[in-house]
Amino acid sequence: MTFALALVSIFVLAGLAWLAGKALRFSLCPICFGVAGTWLWMLGARLAGFAVDSTMLAVLLGASVVGIAGQLEARLPQGCSPLLWKTLTLPVGFVAAYGLVAERWNMAAISFLALALLAALFLLPRRLAGTDEAVVKKLEQQMKKCC
Repeated sequence: MTFALALVSIFVLAGLAWLAGKALRFSLCPICFGVAGTWLWMLGARLAGFAVDSTMLAVLLGASVVGIAGQLEARLPQGCSPLLWKTLTLPVGFVAAYGLVAERWNMAAISFLALALLAALFLLPRRLAGTDEAVVKKLEQQMKKCC
């Protein structure tokens, strides 16, 4: 029963996201929205005391972990290793998912903090070592005189 309900939820939420994307002209992955929306309401229902299949919840959370890592991989700056990104983020994301399913909130929170740190290390622009503002201005002036 939970399996069928999860599939229907994914399709309904994905359809709503697709319609919203067409109407509002913003980019949103309908499948990502459907999967994430489904595990969010399932997690909420479980916390409210309803019987929710933890296996289905874990599968959906795992899918979101892989999907998010893949989406962010496309945004890695030049020179960052996609293999290193996935090697570090996927296990930490799975630990966060496990913490949510097992209701181990400290584990989930620490994992989410670790994921935020990894995202900052990999995705935030870095200032090049040894870059001096005076040198940059001088180069800009030379470039203006060049052509």
